[in-house]
Amino acid sequence: MSENYQIEVQVDEEWSDLVDAENLMAAAAAVLRQAGKPSAGLTIVITDDEYVRTLNRDYRGVDAPTDVLSFASEPDDAPEAFLDEEQAPPTLALPPELVEEMEDYLGDIIIAYPYTVKQAAHYQNSVAAELRLLTIHGTLHLLGYDHATPQEEAAMWAAQDAALVLFGDHGLSQRNYDA
Repeated sequence: MSENYQIEVQVDEEWSDLVDAENLMAAAAAVLRQAGKPSAGLTIVITDDEYVRTLNRDYRGVDAPTDVLSFASEPDDAPEAFLDEEQAPPTLALPPELVEEMEDYLGDIIIAYPYTVKQAAHYQNSVAAELRLLTIHGTLHLLGYDHATPQEEAAMWAAQDAALVLFGDHGLSQRNYDA
């Protein structure tokens, strides 16, 4: 299968020398390949705890820090009125290549670097492996996976484990996530 992935990694300057962007792109691409997505785009942002806490508060109503948040470009909870094309808001006339790129864009993954460092130490994991795990976890959320029910969790953990194995990471999925 020919793949066309547009994966951008943005790292706050403070941690730019500590994050292997290529490794994170490879982790996201592995999940996309595993899901059978021939083309997709996403952005991975590595930032500070306070910014992620603010996003968590503003978008999830949880005023607490967390490790990773995923923001899908096409949220599942779109207003019902927009599901009917006749009632949808008007769209801009965009060049076809931009329309195609936007259709393939899955969303954004936001990772709190300091939180990740503490979490890696807690789980006796390397920071690189922890970042890879969070990237895989976030990418799965962008693809529609969730872990709100035992059935959803089992499916998500299986997909997560399948991607982690490709990087030699074993047994990292058995955690309690709120992302």
